[in-house]
Amino acid sequence: MKMKLSLAAVAIAAFFGAGAAQADTIPGMRGHDHTGVTVPNMVEAVDFFTNVIGCKKATSFGPFADDKGTFMTDLLGVDSKAVIKEITLMRCGFGSNVELFEYTAPDQKDLKQKNSDIGAFHIAFYVDDIAAVKAYLDKKGVATRMGPLPIAEGPVAGQSILYFQAPWGLQFEAISYPDGMAYEKTAETKLWSVRKPAE
Repeated sequence: MKMKLSLAAVAIAAFFGAGAAQADTIPGMRGHDHTGVTVPNMVEAVDFFTNVIGCKKATSFGPFADDKGTFMTDLLGVDSKAVIKEITLMRCGFGSNVELFEYTAPDQKDLKQKNSDIGAFHIAFYVDDIAAVKAYLDKKGVATRMGPLPIAEGPVAGQSILYFQAPWGLQFEAISYPDGMAYEKTAETKLWSVRKPAE
C-alpha cells in the first residue's frame, strides 16, 4: 500500500511539475505596464499622487461616453450610461505606472474596501528608508497603520512594510528590503526590484 501511495505521489508531482514548466503566457508579455484605479475626484487624487507620493503627471484625456449605444459595456464591462470624465496617467519612480479614472455611472458604488475583501488591492512603493517615510507621512497628516514592521523570519525576511491610505480610502504600502529578502538566496524566479537590474 505504501509503495502504491509513493508511486501515486511521484506521478502527481511529475504531472504538476510538467504543467508548471509548460505554463501558458499572454503572447509577447513584457511586464506590468500600469494599475488602473477609479477615484472619486481627479483633482484630489492627482494632488495626493503628486504632492504626497511624489509621482509625476504624464497626461490626461477624456471624457468618454456613449449616450445611445453599448460601447461602454462592450469595451469596459460597465453600465452603458457610464461616463469617464477624465483619465490621468501618473509616472511613479522606476516601477510601473498608475492610471487614474474619474467615472460617473447609474450603478456606481463606493466600495470602501478592506484588504481582506475579495478583489481588494493596494499599491506598493519601494522606498529606501521606511522610517523616514513614516515620519514624512505623519508630518503630512496621512493615515498610517502599525509599523514600520520589520520581517525577521520566513521567505520575505529582510523586508520592512508600512501600510497607509489616501483620504478617500485607497490603500498603499511602503516597502523596503535594502539587503534583499531571504528567498532570493535560492530562488530561480526573483521579484522585480529597483535595487538591481531586472533579470
